[in-house]
Amino acid sequence: MYQYDLRHLRSTELLRRAEHERLVRAAVRARRAARRAAAPRGAGRDASRPKPTSPGRLPRLTL
Repeated sequence: MYQYDLRHLRSTELLRRAEHERLVRAAVRARRAARRAAAPRGAGRDASRPKPTSPGRLPRLTL
């Protein structure tokens, strides 16, 4: 009986944790969608300009 109770507690805890992770992912998705909706159209990095590199790193050479 003891092992059954432990397994049941473990299963319940895993289900609770999975539900919490689903809620967190949904909240992150909603925040991203709200941020995208609030951003003006065309906001973002200009594709015609090269991506800035961090100091000390050289850009990759393409041949």
